[in-house]
Amino acid sequence: MKNLSYYEQRDLKNMKKIGNYVSTLPEYCFDFFTGIENNTSSLTRVNYAMDLCVFYDYLEKYVVRKPKQQITLEDLDQLQARNIENYLSYLSYYENDEKKMIKNNERGKARKLASIRSFFKYLFNHDMISSNVASKIQTPKLHNKEIIRLEKDEVSRLLDAVQSPSTFSERQKNYNKNTQERDNAIVTLFLGTGIRISELVGLNIEDFDFSQNAFKVTRKGGNQAILYFSKEVSDALQVWLQKRAILKLEENENAMFVSLQNKRICVRAVENLVKKFAKESTPLKKISPHKLRSTFGTNLYRETKDIYIVADVLGHKDVNTTKKHYAAINEDMRKSVANVIKIHQD
Repeated sequence: MKNLSYYEQRDLKNMKKIGNYVSTLPEYCFDFFTGIENNTSSLTRVNYAMDLCVFYDYLEKYVVRKPKQQITLEDLDQLQARNIENYLSYLSYYENDEKKMIKNNERGKARKLASIRSFFKYLFNHDMISSNVASKIQTPKLHNKEIIRLEKDEVSRLLDAVQSPSTFSERQKNYNKNTQERDNAIVTLFLGTGIRISELVGLNIEDFDFSQNAFKVTRKGGNQAILYFSKEVSDALQVWLQKRAILKLEENENAMFVSLQNKRICVRAVENLVKKFAKESTPLKKISPHKLRSTFGTNLYRETKDIYIVADVLGHKDVNTTKKHYAAINEDMRKSVANVIKIHQD
């Protein structure tokens, strides 16, 4: 494991998760995961595996009524559209194997339906079932989510909170002294480049070129891109690197950001530190690393007025994804044309 990159280690862990899930399902499900391996990420397959387990639990309890490992392809072939529709209704509120109640909103249902569709499509295309009943089911209507982002004064308050938290207890302040340079560099990098949390966690020292103020990032799907950052971001990173240089790290630890255990920081830790400082600076907004990404995207559009540049920097393959996520773009357009029409002609 030590010689593997962060992304290789992550994929290996995901493969183990997939194996654990698939081991509880009928044998033909293994063929599905083998078949989609070259066209999907390991994280996508983990989600598929979790979703299929929920689906087979439902079939076992309410439709086929036999142990899920014994559910055959012939059983799937006999399913009707109403069985899938009833499954979506079941997902609203159900109990998992640990007796924990799980609730799914429209987006959770849509994702789980997409997983089932992919599964049935694979089985149908490989002549394992005679009809694709899942293709008949409409995706639940998705309502637009409120876009939450930080305004300029809120960004300033967030950075102030990182550098000098006023509401922290003495214990929290002492803890923060040990991580202040790192936390400021992380928050500043989010706000200054809009990278994803998974991209930030995977960064290594050698990915940065401060002579060009540039760094290499591994995008979703494994593609790599070169991004650039401002002097403000550079200054924050350089301060952290000075602190990092005196830490007692293992010789082969090349992670850009490390935890207090002197190991690569994890996604959960980054999420928690952002929420911690956001709670102090903007208590009425639930700010996450993704909201900092939204803040960057909105600000970049306001400065450039070019949706294609925003999409490219954020790593969106489809510009419509960018438009969908950054409602402020439309808001700014509406403001810009407000005075174009003259009601009273001079």
